[in-house]
Amino acid sequence: MPPTLSARFRRAHRVAVPLAAAPLLLTAASGSLYSLLLERGIDAFWLLKLHTGKFGPINLQPYYSVLLGMLTLVVIASGLALLLSSGRARA
Repeated sequence: MPPTLSARFRRAHRVAVPLAAAPLLLTAASGSLYSLLLERGIDAFWLLKLHTGKFGPINLQPYYSVLLGMLTLVVIASGLALLLSSGRARA
């Protein structure tokens, strides 16, 4: 028997969220930590680079904000699809 629509949305959401959450959490954590360290008089400029998408030799800075925005939309869309499909299943 093929998986239901709700089961497919659930599976897609389980894949999408960790992939999208990792860079979002990294950005939030590095920005917060940078602010805290700056308040203490510690200049951790490397955290600011990490916060903006420069990961050593991999430089995503030109695309990082667009990537974060798209990942946020993916998580929202997959969550809404899951929510709406489970609501239809109950009705």
